[in-house]
Amino acid sequence: MNLGVWLARVAQISPERPALFQGADPVADYGAFHARAAAVAGALQVRGIGPGDRVAIFMKNVPDYLIVQYGIWYAGAVAVPVNAKLHGRELAWIAEDAAAALIFATPDLANDLAKIELQCPVIDVAGADYAEMRAAPPLTEVAHRAEDDLAWLFYTSGTTGKPKGVMITHGMLVAMSLSYQVDADLVRAGDAAHYAAPLSHGAGIYNMMHVRPGARHVFPASGGFEPREIFDLGRVFGSVHMFAAPTMVKRLTEAAKATGETGEGLRTVVYAGGPMYLADIIEAVEVFGPIFVQIYGQGECPMSITALGRDDIADRNHPRWRARLASVGRAQSVCEVMIGDAEGRPVPPGEAGEILVRGAPVMPGYWRNEAATAKTIKAGWLWTGDIGHMDEDGYVTMQDRSKDLIISGGTNIYPREVEEALTSHPGVAEVSVVGRPDPEWGETVVAFVVRAIGADVDEAALDAHCLDRIARFKRPKAYVWLPELPKNNYGKVLKTELRQRVGETKK
Repeated sequence: MNLGVWLARVAQISPERPALFQGADPVADYGAFHARAAAVAGALQVRGIGPGDRVAIFMKNVPDYLIVQYGIWYAGAVAVPVNAKLHGRELAWIAEDAAAALIFATPDLANDLAKIELQCPVIDVAGADYAEMRAAPPLTEVAHRAEDDLAWLFYTSGTTGKPKGVMITHGMLVAMSLSYQVDADLVRAGDAAHYAAPLSHGAGIYNMMHVRPGARHVFPASGGFEPREIFDLGRVFGSVHMFAAPTMVKRLTEAAKATGETGEGLRTVVYAGGPMYLADIIEAVEVFGPIFVQIYGQGECPMSITALGRDDIADRNHPRWRARLASVGRAQSVCEVMIGDAEGRPVPPGEAGEILVRGAPVMPGYWRNEAATAKTIKAGWLWTGDIGHMDEDGYVTMQDRSKDLIISGGTNIYPREVEEALTSHPGVAEVSVVGRPDPEWGETVVAFVVRAIGADVDEAALDAHCLDRIARFKRPKAYVWLPELPKNNYGKVLKTELRQRVGETKK
């Protein structure tokens, strides 16, 4: 089934139901939401874009994001959401790898892309071309899509530094959306989704379960995460749902304590995307009450591996409530979760191993990357790369990441990608990047650099070099200059030793 059918059904039954808002201002009801998406789909069809074709979305959080996304799905095409924080050159690589037929972009990002050579046209959603698309004859019927047809091509960085395209099907997203209703939180027509985090990631992947019952979709005027704005809009709309990285939860709690806010109107805050410190979630519940739900997933099994419900998070009576609160919850209804050893055999309760998952939300593989797929999916199980253990009651606790992933503010940063940018500078002989624990961001990027002989490169030069090649949020927050990198007898850099030295860096 094409996910777009859910929007079409709501528009058919309740076209007058409020749908899209910019701040507190209404932008479109469900009838208009559907009509504009159908017009975009019709315009895509005229351009020869149809079932299976890829269309990139390089947009900040604005109401037209969802109109474009559903227009793509109505046409049977595949949405390729790209983080708006990425550098234009990074977007160009993704668009080329996906063989995108078109790129939708918000004005500021479209202007940046005008300076870069691309293989496909860019549509500025504030420009005349997009206005013509929205006024085009609408597609009269949502294109049929089977459950194993692609809906979403999500690019997530790999340990090689090059992004991998996770193939996400309509069936995966349907399973994820319905499982959310059972295992995380029931979304009702009177609810409102507040999009404070990027729609290209976890926040955006939750729009489907809000479209299906005809809930409201609120795009903050700031375009991002502003605690006071969240509190204000919570009072305006009531029954607000929001996706947040753990760092956002912490900032929201701190803002509430500083201003006396109580979170009035906030019904559910789903946190995911990084480690949540136990003390932080305990304090958040004390301030806001039982509004929190935790989800554990990854692009390869979007938001569907485990869930920790509001009752578990708010419970202080169970003898093991702290251990449960520190966990990521239990397997969701549409998945099997196992802790496996190096051979993929189940380990006893309490014993550490890799978290493995299989079920309807698991990807069929990586886009045009059979080698990476074979390493990640074995005998039907998705190997997450995360290390954890499961207790006798089925609660999974993550202990470490088997990869060198850095999660800063809920956003994934892979060291190899930063290392490649830095080593392209002629003044750098060697570099190794690690994450440093940070109370606000979770982790920040630290680069250990060996200068090239005779070079006098400094931090300012490397910052400028990075900003010309990778997104701003990926650049190192600190540099440590070394005469040489520590290595083992095989020449491999000893990152464990570098992590032990992280405390020596300047903040």
